[in-house]
Amino acid sequence: MSLDHTDGLHYLEKADTDFAHALTLISPLPDRIRPAGFEQLCKIIIEQQVSLASAAAIWRRLIAAVSPFTPEKMLELSEEQLRARGLGRHKARYCRALANDIISGTLSLEALDEMNDDAAMSALTEVKGIGRWTAEIYLFSCLGRTDIWPAGDVALQAALQHLKKLPTRPGVAEMDKLAEPLRPHRTLAAQILWRYYSDVVRPSSVDTDD
Repeated sequence: MSLDHTDGLHYLEKADTDFAHALTLISPLPDRIRPAGFEQLCKIIIEQQVSLASAAAIWRRLIAAVSPFTPEKMLELSEEQLRARGLGRHKARYCRALANDIISGTLSLEALDEMNDDAAMSALTEVKGIGRWTAEIYLFSCLGRTDIWPAGDVALQAALQHLKKLPTRPGVAEMDKLAEPLRPHRTLAAQILWRYYSDVVRPSSVDTDD
């Protein structure tokens, strides 16, 4: 499912001149929509604090071992067996904890659709190993929520520092403060910054090193 960002882009251009400038420098925004459900939430857990290449390699080994990719099948593998597929000790425990919470009814992924953002965040972060970043990525990429702001994402922090010409990389509290004028389109603002990081920040850092 692709989204029409026209209204949101116009809003952000008017709300923040730096974002208007960023839009003149970046390539088209990618479609970050993923299917909702256990499989994708596990994938987001795998992606925590590792490179995309590392996460993809681990994920390939995991889906080969957990087939079909269901909570029940996940729990058939021990923590040691999951670690043998490349998961670290913590992430093996987190995936099993998620599977267990879904089977026990402690977490209903289907029920998240009926919750507002705060309630859905609270439900997700009750699961061991799911913090703010993981919950936020799930909410906007799998549930299509439009005002999610992953303030702890390092790439977003670096992009906003570069875009705003800040002396230091902003922390979570400053990120949240700077994003207030971007409501109710903070998800789109985050997508712009990720693309800005990829197209502008990362290439410029490579040039500086040469």
